[in-house]
Amino acid sequence: MIDEVIALAFLKPRSYTAEDVVELHCHGGGVCAQRVLARCLEEGARLARNGEFTLRAFLNGRLDLAQAEAVNALVSARTTAAADSALAALRGGLTTPVSRARRTCVDLLAELEARLDFDDEMVPLDVDAIAAKAAAAGETVREVLRTARRGALLETGVTVAIVGRPNVGKSRLLNALTRSERSIVTSRAGTTRDVVEASVNIGGLPTTLLDTAGIRSETDDEVEQIGVARSRAAAAGADVVMLVVDAECGWTSEDYAIWQSEIANNERASGSAVLVINKTDVADASNATPPENVISAFSAVVHVSAETGKNLNELESAIVNTVSGGAVDAEGGAWAANQRQAEALQIAADSLERLKSTISSEMPLDFWTIDLREAAFALGTVTGEDTTEDVLDTIFERFCIGK
Repeated sequence: MIDEVIALAFLKPRSYTAEDVVELHCHGGGVCAQRVLARCLEEGARLARNGEFTLRAFLNGRLDLAQAEAVNALVSARTTAAADSALAALRGGLTTPVSRARRTCVDLLAELEARLDFDDEMVPLDVDAIAAKAAAAGETVREVLRTARRGALLETGVTVAIVGRPNVGKSRLLNALTRSERSIVTSRAGTTRDVVEASVNIGGLPTTLLDTAGIRSETDDEVEQIGVARSRAAAAGADVVMLVVDAECGWTSEDYAIWQSEIANNERASGSAVLVINKTDVADASNATPPENVISAFSAVVHVSAETGKNLNELESAIVNTVSGGAVDAEGGAWAANQRQAEALQIAADSLERLKSTISSEMPLDFWTIDLREAAFALGTVTGEDTTEDVLDTIFERFCIGK
């Protein structure tokens, strides 16, 4: 007698692997499980390899490759947002548009290859229709590719640099968002001399907030000059730049200079900057509203009071929306492409872009098929319809044992 267990039979094809599976549920604790496992091994069983159950599910057609990778992402998720994203991909959110784009490429490829042999027996080629279908497939691929940034941030976390003139409330804003007294706050301008980091969960995203020294163009203080240089470096490397302005002082030439240097001239900050008009508890936000050409550079404009906590929830939502970029499925989950998928999607997008030039240059149909074949193969590697054993080994070796 080793243990009293429950044996559950999951019969194909409705089991996880689409094979007959039996689960033994023993009592908790390490001893019981180890004794049952040891007896199974004595009777001829072997330990599952990393990702073997999910690999079997993929090979048996139960999951496609994108869904299999979503299983690993779900198991290793560190936040609710990452788990929701993985579940959305597991439900086929990413597979659907990719498969649709691949189907278009394959259909076009079949028609063109048929014309290479039987063109005289077919109706005249509708070049505009082919170009339109290829362009639609390319746009679909680019839409999926745009979600890759969100996928990377779900894994690594988001870095948000809080920048602005001295004494606009950057440190108080960091304290308000972290519900702590992480940064020193005084009425004296230039209190923050170095970058202060704080970790917080914002909307399910692991976020690192960087409270930077106030940026001003003229200062004789050597320490402050070093702080300003570090502030600029933090803004250049951040995923999101949060420009804070003072509603009481209004929009100034210094604010404009910071916007121009840290956002307008920062390729990384393009579309990833949030304007925060602070101190709205003592002044109207309209006092600090910049010109329209400046506002258009921000993904969101939020009026807050770091002192009272007013609209901090809106600010957190703006940060999440700025980095999201994920397509939302029918159940509200936002899926995102991972790094491997993004590399394949980029190859497909480039191939379809070249096809556009190939068509406009009126090159022979043989050249059209080269671009289409490359795009179709790249998209097939995302879903697993076209892949190699080496690729599968690389993907599944990252899984935990068994699953």
